[in-house]
Amino acid sequence: MSDTPVLPAPGGKLVMERPFKSVRIALLTVSDSRDRATDTSGDILAGRIEEAGHELAARTLVRDDKNVIAGTVQDWIEDEAIDVVISTGGTGLTGRDVTPEAVMPLFEKHIEGFAVVWHMVSYQSVGLSTLQSRACAGVANGTFIFCLPGSNGACRDGWDKVIRWQLDSRHAPCNMVELMPRLKEV
Repeated sequence: MSDTPVLPAPGGKLVMERPFKSVRIALLTVSDSRDRATDTSGDILAGRIEEAGHELAARTLVRDDKNVIAGTVQDWIEDEAIDVVISTGGTGLTGRDVTPEAVMPLFEKHIEGFAVVWHMVSYQSVGLSTLQSRACAGVANGTFIFCLPGSNGACRDGWDKVIRWQLDSRHAPCNMVELMPRLKEV
């Protein structure tokens, strides 16, 4: 892991005196049209997760099936070896796009700001077409969950401009990694 960020940290800065803490991330691709060999969005995210110094703790691809998506994410949020779940795909408006319907009921807390920031970033890339995305995020059982659209550009924007920085323990003024020990407080 390089001490020099590849991109500037939006809305903050990296404080190199803070220690970097690697997190364990599970990656879910939701698609009826892709398989492991053609999962380019999943490959982009997997590469970026590892380049950032995090551990790709699990990776799978499932069809656009609400019960299968929910079951996979539920298994991961119950797994103490997983800190973060990132999904790609199934966030659009068509009948088969069911990732938000599958995942949002699992959230104990919604991270409303993620959708707002996601759309701001997405608007810069695709303009008003960002309205066709239902990207979302939340927390369940001490696990952060981020649901991104399935396009390569959406995955790049979501990771490079939003998620990467909140999963970097050096990002100031604050980041989600520093919250992880407190997520299960009662």
